[in-house]
Amino acid sequence: MSQSTERIGGIYGVAAEFEDAEELLAAVRALRERGYRKLDVLSPFPVHGLAEALGIRRSPLGWAALVAGVTGASAAFLLQWWTGAVSYPLVVGGKPFFAVEPSVPVAFELAVLLASFAAVLGMLALNGLPRFHHPVFAHPRYPAVTDDRFVLVVENDGERFDAVQASEALRATGGEHIQVLEAE
Repeated sequence: MSQSTERIGGIYGVAAEFEDAEELLAAVRALRERGYRKLDVLSPFPVHGLAEALGIRRSPLGWAALVAGVTGASAAFLLQWWTGAVSYPLVVGGKPFFAVEPSVPVAFELAVLLASFAAVLGMLALNGLPRFHHPVFAHPRYPAVTDDRFVLVVENDGERFDAVQASEALRATGGEHIQVLEAE
């Protein structure tokens, strides 16, 4: 159970179904204008402009992967330099103790390995996964989302949330099958 679900006491949010993407986008924009900031959308396909309408910021995941990749490459070069030139220098056929060229494949592999770990673990952390049940699954029309319907959820932000007002706001924007979702 998430922290926000624990502190709000019983109601996760209010969900409504919409028939098409244009109607959904108009509803999201209208609700954002009314001051609702914690919105979620379930859609059978990506909707152009939805992320901007929801106010979703760019993910920090790319930066985390970049930092992890640079760290991996740096660590690989440092380890190869340390072992070959400082800790255990061997003269083999007059070659230098350390050369960049033969070290590139190892540095590349470690950069890719650490960047992929950072991307996967960061994605899981940012998405709050693994989560085996979500309150939206209780919406009776939820299975239609995989076919041709859109569900917009006004989540309880714990501050000034009122389920009745949220239901009326969803109804005013054209929402159908409105239901209050109980927290887990």
